[in-house]
Amino acid sequence: MRFPPTLPPPHGAPWPAATADEAGLNRMGLEEACRFAFDNETPWPRDLKLHLESGFFEPPPFNTVLGPVRPRGEPNGLVLRGGRTVATWGDTRQVDFTFSAAKSYLSLLAGIAFADGLIPDLDEPVRRTVDDGGFDGPQNATITWRHLLQNTSEWEGTLFGKSDVIDRNRNLGVEGKGRKGDLRPLQPPGTHWEYNDVRVNRLSLALLRRFRRPLPEVFAERIMQTIGASSDWSWHGYKTSSVEVDGRLIESVSGGTHWGGGMLIHAEDQARIGLLMRHRGAWNGTQVVPERWVAESLTPCALNPNYGLLWWLNTNHGRYRSAPEDSFMASGAGGNLTWVAPSHDIVAVLRWTDPTAIDTFIRLTMQAITE
Repeated sequence: MRFPPTLPPPHGAPWPAATADEAGLNRMGLEEACRFAFDNETPWPRDLKLHLESGFFEPPPFNTVLGPVRPRGEPNGLVLRGGRTVATWGDTRQVDFTFSAAKSYLSLLAGIAFADGLIPDLDEPVRRTVDDGGFDGPQNATITWRHLLQNTSEWEGTLFGKSDVIDRNRNLGVEGKGRKGDLRPLQPPGTHWEYNDVRVNRLSLALLRRFRRPLPEVFAERIMQTIGASSDWSWHGYKTSSVEVDGRLIESVSGGTHWGGGMLIHAEDQARIGLLMRHRGAWNGTQVVPERWVAESLTPCALNPNYGLLWWLNTNHGRYRSAPEDSFMASGAGGNLTWVAPSHDIVAVLRWTDPTAIDTFIRLTMQAITE
């Protein structure tokens, strides 16, 4: 690169840009990658509520939508190198639900809780500091914060009207095509990896119990305002997810939009979050999230080496064959991805790109690198 890396200023000021040549990229190759992402739109319909209610994730009555949903927009995205914008496509300020990318944002909040001493030890049973009945009983009593953050908790129960059984035996490789929700025998916590939205929502509620404040407030004050993000984003739960904390009702937010709710956000704010992680939790000299937490988040889970603490990894190129092995991702259904490649100082955000096309986009972007 022919310029020093930088960070963008607060929202509203011009985002620093660079030409492809200045950024050590082949212009035509980069344009081809971006055009490919725009042209390969997700097969999901624009009407997301209809899509969720169609039984894509699971059949009725388990697919009941409990949180807000609205139609999605067109594909869009951007590529940063050295913190500078080198390419964009579509409307990068289009605010849409981002589905399970919100799980990675819960991980950042857990890092804040860790920094504040609200989570004294990742390997401590959650029930020692969260006494709301959710971690009682032989199956749930030994669940630790690490188990929840690695998707290895095997938590059993019903939360906000959704049973963990809905996502038991879930196979992401056939999402929308195969059966799930089998009553397979539960394993001891920490011995089985499973992507389960009910259990992630249980983590979100546990974090709310520790902060004793709405998580969106904490996320805004401790992360988004510090990194100069906009106020265009919002984070939602379900009509069933309000709980009483210190005499007031607070909505517990969801870690995705599986049953509605979740994070509404645009690509530019997601890029800032990607840059925060790229810089190991630091922003303009401020350690927003502990560097130790970022290291923990990007450490492979023993039961799934392509997963950390609610961040996807690329160990042995297991997530995206064409991406560098040190890549990590915040990933959401429907083709929503924040891809960070530290070894090449790249952060890219894709919205509504066909998931089957993402590896090709990455390959084209990597082929465009000249220095």
